[in-house]
Amino acid sequence: MAALRTTSRLFASSKPLFRPAAFTRSYATVDALSQVSASGHASSKTIPESKTSNVQDPNPSEQPRVKTFHVYRWNPDQPTEKPKMQTYSLDLNKTGPMMLDALIRIKNEMDPTLTFRRSCREGICGSCAMNIDGVNTLACLCRIPTDTAKESRIYPLPHTYVVKDLVPDLTYFYKQYKSIKPYLQRDTPTADVSIDSVCCDVGFFY
Repeated sequence: MAALRTTSRLFASSKPLFRPAAFTRSYATVDALSQVSASGHASSKTIPESKTSNVQDPNPSEQPRVKTFHVYRWNPDQPTEKPKMQTYSLDLNKTGPMMLDALIRIKNEMDPTLTFRRSCREGICGSCAMNIDGVNTLACLCRIPTDTAKESRIYPLPHTYVVKDLVPDLTYFYKQYKSIKPYLQRDTPTADVSIDSVCCDVGFFY
């Protein structure tokens, strides 16, 4: 009998355990185009396409507002050619409100060789700093003048070496930035930490 009990226990332990319905995890799938309303009837909804820009498509009957941009161009791979100003024309109805929007549209739709820096588009990083209409500013914060009769001119930052087109060389800038030490500094030096304690902190145990 003892052997029979032991065998029955082994078979009992090998059986799968079934959880009660209250403890089971359910996964609901929702069809995006067909949703059930509160009344129990299925309703079809059209999902709008995702947008990467807040610029509305212009009305076909709306008159185009064409503005001219003169952009500084220089290619170091062609040292025999002198710097020049290249002209581009954009319809402001199809362009965002900022100068950076115009530059991005020129690069994406007209001239992929146009080179400039950009990053945050929030006026924080300073990557898109350039000279626009005689003022050193950020392209992401500089609005495009709505006067189409006035042409805009875009240059790289003055008093800097140019890497290409609107990209300045910031090597000297970062050297000056480092010399002023623009960060919090301790009055007392930091105590030396032994290698063993550092290894223990990061979990190296031998």
